[in-house]
Amino acid sequence: MPDPDRREFIVAAAGALAGFAIVPDLALAGTRRAAAAHTTAVVGVGRQGRAIIAELQKIDGVTIAAIADSDASRRSAGERRVPGAAAYGSVEELLDKSPAVESVFVATPTHRHKEVALAALAAGKHVWCEAPLAHTVEDARAIAAAARASSRVFQPGLLARSNPVYQLARTFYKSDAFRTLVAMRGVRRQKTSLRAPASGPAEEKEKNWHLDPELSIGLAGEWGTHQFDVFHWYTDSLPTSISGGGAVLAWPDGRTLADTIDLTLRFPSGAALHYEATLGNSYEGRRELFSGMNSAIQLAWSHGWMFKEADAATQGWEVYANRQRFHNDEGITLIAGATKLAEQGKLQEGVGLPHDSLHYAVLDFLASIAEGKAPATTAEDGLRATVVGILADRAVRTGTTVAIDPEMLKS
Repeated sequence: MPDPDRREFIVAAAGALAGFAIVPDLALAGTRRAAAAHTTAVVGVGRQGRAIIAELQKIDGVTIAAIADSDASRRSAGERRVPGAAAYGSVEELLDKSPAVESVFVATPTHRHKEVALAALAAGKHVWCEAPLAHTVEDARAIAAAARASSRVFQPGLLARSNPVYQLARTFYKSDAFRTLVAMRGVRRQKTSLRAPASGPAEEKEKNWHLDPELSIGLAGEWGTHQFDVFHWYTDSLPTSISGGGAVLAWPDGRTLADTIDLTLRFPSGAALHYEATLGNSYEGRRELFSGMNSAIQLAWSHGWMFKEADAATQGWEVYANRQRFHNDEGITLIAGATKLAEQGKLQEGVGLPHDSLHYAVLDFLASIAEGKAPATTAEDGLRATVVGILADRAVRTGTTVAIDPEMLKS
């Protein structure tokens, strides 16, 4: 337990900020069984498909009965990862020859989501579709419309709303501990070219679709979509306009899509979201920051922190905390269920999530199927975030301000 005198000094010091690492109850953050035995399939066994397979294999009661991929080498690699699963070259073949699968995870390249998702929904399957939903507004709206018309569960692969850290932090955001929103910031940085080696033009187009301006929606769409949904969810609002720009600064290898971008998204309240992404530097990784009158909340997917303003009222839950330093500010870590953990001498064990955010979203998807309830993230959430991502990419490419027509956000 922190020293009370020291804690009061931190809160009272002029200009000082106290930081709280926001983490969930460990019992809620661990791996859980599937709500019922479940048979599923994964279409697209590239990087994201492999990540989904890894999370499904952690969950008791789930059987991956089939996989599909148009690329023979990826398909063979998928068979090795999932012994006993049937392997197919297309979603149509999978649906025809493995009719018993209850759900389909769509992890193909973004521009191929529509054909797979619509085929799976038409066959009466529950569908998880990676985000962004599509590379065009028309395709995204078509997917959302098909999901709305289906009686099956459809969940886009936006992870924040299932993340225990983000769920807990949002309760603070909605309270007087945060108060009035004044600014937002998002960042995604990863030093990588994203380019895979290819033997010729055909393989180049297949493997490096995310660098193809005809198929990809750039960093704003492929990365930003996931983070824009965080701001939509927390503020219960959508941006009205987007301005920005970008350039090829890190990887001048002939690509035309910007590897470094910056955006400003204006919200109805008057607050702005400043977003940046780059392939040239890894500092900060992936984060979102909300600044309010009483505190700032910074989120980093496995962790979250609250930085209190010096004049904000002291709350009772601040008693249970660990020390943490942020540059020139001394912070204390906040842990949900801290009283119990403190009694057990396990406060440090409460910091951070034991699994990737994907894990909790997959669990929510399976629970929605078993319990017949709405998914944590809906097709409409996916549509709105995808459209904002597409329009953000348009702002980057044109260097202009793009107005958002509310009608575009409807399926």
